[in-house]
Amino acid sequence: MNNILVGTAGWRYDDWQGIVYPADRSKNFQELTFISQLFDVAEVNSTFYYPPRHNIVEGWVKKTENNSAFKFTAKLWQRLTHDLSPFSNADVSTFIDGIIPLSESQKLGALLAQFPWRFKNGEKERGHLARIMDAFASFPLVIEFRHASWDNKATLNFLGERGVGIAAVDQPVIGRSIEPQALSCGNLGYVRLHGRNYKHWFATKEQTAKHALGGNARYDYLYNKSELGEWAQKTQKIASEKQTTFVIQNNHPWGQAVANAIEMKAALGQTINELPDSLLSKFPRLIDL
Repeated sequence: MNNILVGTAGWRYDDWQGIVYPADRSKNFQELTFISQLFDVAEVNSTFYYPPRHNIVEGWVKKTENNSAFKFTAKLWQRLTHDLSPFSNADVSTFIDGIIPLSESQKLGALLAQFPWRFKNGEKERGHLARIMDAFASFPLVIEFRHASWDNKATLNFLGERGVGIAAVDQPVIGRSIEPQALSCGNLGYVRLHGRNYKHWFATKEQTAKHALGGNARYDYLYNKSELGEWAQKTQKIASEKQTTFVIQNNHPWGQAVANAIEMKAALGQTINELPDSLLSKFPRLIDL
């Protein structure tokens, strides 16, 4: 089987303390180093909100040196994916300059252009997508669509001809949302599991204001073993055609992404490293692994 790397979207969450990470920890404890001992990939979320800083990214490289196989995938800045007004060369350069340490250290697995549900398959949107593909042509690029208007062979051909990958997503299927399926094209396989929290998926800020997780409530979901098994099969199908496939659990609240990523590794027949007692206490079903 070709290389399948399983991991989580992000690694710095307050609600992971005492579950994924020890409540009482030494001054030298590094969250990212700890994650790189459990998994072989982590998706960077912070790059979505603001361009990465060169020195911070260099730090990520050093903190994962213990795992030579470890890769990062990084989300493109939202200025590029969520704003359809023309972006500048400076916008692109700012992002690339920050992310270069990952590329130079060969730890960059992919850049992910995540588009929102409102990004529908129209002439303006296709033009914007083409400009992003041109701007990042020298990088391993994967596109995530959430609207079903992109779910057709023309889209796969459009991306595949440029060697650009497409993310196979698991999300609440509401209205014209892309349904779970083993989508792939281009050079990389990429699976993103967001959870199936129908109640909060399209909730407004006002609706989630009183929720303990705020806007992150939409990702509050724990996959069962049957659901993960279905995605393990889809992942194997994707990986059969790709040299490398990334599987990212984005259902991060309360460490659920970590628990499910461990179970996904098991479902794919991968080795499970020693797990913290706090995680086993929160998710006792992991003990069986």
